Amino acid sequence: MTIAVGEKVQDFALPASNGETIKLSDYRGKHVVLYFYPKDMTPGCTTQACDFRDFSKEFEEVNAVILGISPDPISRHEKFIEKHGLPFLLLSDENHEVAEQFGVWKLKKNFGREYMGIERSTFIIDKDGVLVKEWRKVRVQGHVEETLNYIKENL
Repeated sequence: MTIAVGEKVQDFALPASNGETIKLSDYRGKHVVLYFYPKDMTPGCTTQACDFRDFSKEFEEVNAVILGISPDPISRHEKFIEKHGLPFLLLSDENHEVAEQFGVWKLKKNFGREYMGIERSTFIIDKDGVLVKEWRKVRVQGHVEETLNYIKENL
């Protein structure tokens, strides 16, 4: 069953790019911007990660932490962070359990080929662990600013 806006998000734990296992509950008291993306080092995912990087100070100022999740292994996350100077953690969901919890592990089509993968999506979880906003099928351009503005205006 997929989580819905207004519901408390079930705690999860995933390996993170800092070598630790991160739990959602580690961030109680902060707003969490949880963004799911398909693959490190691809053009759209790189643009999105760099946009979050460029606005990371503004997110900090509104008591928000950014966490990126993809099925990539930690070793690939580490290279992605190093290459682009990302100041936030990337979590590895290789078994796509958290992606399924959020309903973003989907059948995708590309050039006539079907495969399972991440649907680019962003979720805002408030400081009490409740899902307050979601964006599915995200278009990268302007999305990070929209996410930040939502937090500024509503939380």
